[in-house]
Amino acid sequence: MVLSRFWLAIFVSSIVFVVFSLVTSNSYSVDFILNGKKDDPILIAEKYLHQVPKSVKDSIQKAPEQTMIIDRDTLNPDTTYVYKSKTVKIYSGVQKSDGLLPTCKNSLMDLILPLIAYLAFFCGLMELLIVSGASEKLAKILSPVFAKVFPSIPKNHESISYMTLNFAANFLGLDSAATPFGLKAMQSLQELNPEKDRASDAQIMFMCLHAAGLTLIPTSIIGYRAAENASNPADVMLPCIITSFIGTIAAFIIVGIRQKVNFRSASLIVALMAVIGAIVGLLFYINRLDLIGKNAFTSNLSGLMLVAIIGFTLVFSFLHEKKFVEKNTTIFDSFVTGANNGLQTGVKIFPYVLGMLVAISFFRNSGLFEIISNGLSFVFSNIGVSKQITDSLPVAMLRPFSSGGSRGFMIDSMRNFGPDSFTGRLSCIFQCSAETTFYVIAVYFGSINVKNTRYTLSTMLLVDLICVVAAIFVASWFF
Repeated sequence: MVLSRFWLAIFVSSIVFVVFSLVTSNSYSVDFILNGKKDDPILIAEKYLHQVPKSVKDSIQKAPEQTMIIDRDTLNPDTTYVYKSKTVKIYSGVQKSDGLLPTCKNSLMDLILPLIAYLAFFCGLMELLIVSGASEKLAKILSPVFAKVFPSIPKNHESISYMTLNFAANFLGLDSAATPFGLKAMQSLQELNPEKDRASDAQIMFMCLHAAGLTLIPTSIIGYRAAENASNPADVMLPCIITSFIGTIAAFIIVGIRQKVNFRSASLIVALMAVIGAIVGLLFYINRLDLIGKNAFTSNLSGLMLVAIIGFTLVFSFLHEKKFVEKNTTIFDSFVTGANNGLQTGVKIFPYVLGMLVAISFFRNSGLFEIISNGLSFVFSNIGVSKQITDSLPVAMLRPFSSGGSRGFMIDSMRNFGPDSFTGRLSCIFQCSAETTFYVIAVYFGSINVKNTRYTLSTMLLVDLICVVAAIFVASWFF
């Protein structure tokens, strides 16, 4: 219900703002909101040739293709005059994201189709884990800990193994694997849910822990920093780990208090200490490496772990092939069955993803997001917050809505302020330490047709805020 109202609020407010801007002549056209593409110039006016300044008129008539660009800057395109069909079209600025119709197309071509491919492959592997008995063994090992965090889940339930694989994939920055494992976990938890259209306690806890996004190897962030010629692309790795760990602990405590989790459980404390110990130990090892060694280690660890998961699944299935025979199937046929289930899941979540992304696109292109962002930055700057921090806030603000949009702001901040600047580094930490909250809720709850998400959205947004505050303090401490 909360998500539905929020979706309506950003859509309706954006439409009202667009109409108001058009009526008051603050904008010239709405076409770019509907049909424009990201980074395209925005039409701000159209005049007859005699109405433009004489110097511009003369230059246009002499210019190649009768196009004149004033103060061209590849990072911040300024005013462009294009003379065509007796009128001069004036463009200024660039579009922040794709318009409504291109978003519909790109949601299918660039997001859903690749996601369906990932779902098909990893759901095929998960079917092998189920039939071979590997998921059952993993659930038995981890049941003592998960029973404390998810008291409503029966001992040795298969959802435990799926959640474990999801957390592990997130931990290693394997987004393509994390989503299929997470969707499978949600479907498994839905089988235990007595109210099918209302999120269960276990689903909320899982979603909030997943969204906190504890990450050990932020490979994509390191890659973007390397592309922008940072002196040490991996120098934000430790701040990213610390910030995401704070977010994960915050999510666990906030949801745990509401669900009355026993925080003094010995098995829970031991598991937490084990995770902290593993992180600290790995960080000590990484810090001993030189720059090349760090880059090689961080880029290879995630890939090797993914290969290890695939290899283990196939080998374990082969060693327990008789279990497939007992169920009148083969290893490959089981993989195909799982892949087909993944395909159906991908098709099912498409409308939820489309609806959310279109609303976000409309919100950004309407100009309302920019006004809110600038307003908040102005408020923060006037209460003494450093300009280096306020310059990076658009990344934090857009992160819950759009990973691609916040990534664009992150890259832009590194290009404008430098990858080794405080603003550039803080933007990277913001990008790494939180999740695309609205997209994740739409995908995960949409896959199981849960309408009432209860307090999931408010908790996830609170955790996002905690991550923002933590990122600022951690970045200030390190840089």
